Amino acid sequence: MTGKQILMIVGDFGEDYETMVPFQALQAVGHEVDAVCPDKEAGDTCKTAIHDFRGDQTYMEARGHDFAVTETMAAIDPADYDALVVPGGRAPEYLRTHEEVIEAVQHFFEAGKPVAALCHGPQILAAADVLDGYAMTTYPAVRAEVEAAGCSWVDGVTRDRNLVTGQDWSDHVEWLSEFLDMLGTDIEHGEPVAPADD
Repeated sequence: MTGKQILMIVGDFGEDYETMVPFQALQAVGHEVDAVCPDKEAGDTCKTAIHDFRGDQTYMEARGHDFAVTETMAAIDPADYDALVVPGGRAPEYLRTHEEVIEAVQHFFEAGKPVAALCHGPQILAAADVLDGYAMTTYPAVRAEVEAAGCSWVDGVTRDRNLVTGQDWSDHVEWLSEFLDMLGTDIEHGEPVAPADD
């Protein structure tokens, strides 16, 4: 397998697990991932938020990590990337107001390139007007927003054409598996290496 070049759009108070886990997991299987954020330079950090589900009417939020962006958004060309990842959290509600974010998302859909979006991430896709006719899922509170953008909402990880969606970080295993399959990722498992005798 030749690793793909993957773009991830992040922002302050994006969901911690939904940012950190795919960023690391995609690299671990041989892909190259560039994380970008409007108005931040390569090496700047985004503050993340950890969202937890404890039986309340909505999730609770705690401060997460500082996540370093790897490239400057204004300096990259979406055409140089094979796929896009859009994490959730609170970041999508304001990231969708940036024209460069909207234009990047539209590029991936116009070119039919793989896109993986999670939780509140599809708020950006709805703002980019790319969801008409898709079957997809989101965090349930975002359902009305994406249905208004023309999609049919499904209760569970969904793959439709170039788009893979999940409801939240608890969907990581299935969501990432579907995305890796879409990317054509072939993971070979070797024999475990025994520790050296001392």
